[in-house]
Amino acid sequence: MIAVAVLLLPLLGLLLYGMDRVEDRLAARPPEPRHAGGRRLRLIPGGRQHTPPHAAHRQHEQQSRAA
Repeated sequence: MIAVAVLLLPLLGLLLYGMDRVEDRLAARPPEPRHAGGRRLRLIPGGRQHTPPHAAHRQHEQQSRAA
């Protein structure tokens, strides 16, 4: 009986240590979100000169329903 207890002691120690780490990880606050910093979008002059294909299709459908 003592031999079984001595053999199980390291296993139970590892189990307790692992559960402590899991509990700490679950109780911790989530990390702060990382943002892009100083990067910003730069607009290209004249970049929106044509209508995208899906928008043109929608306009065609709206015109056909109105008529």
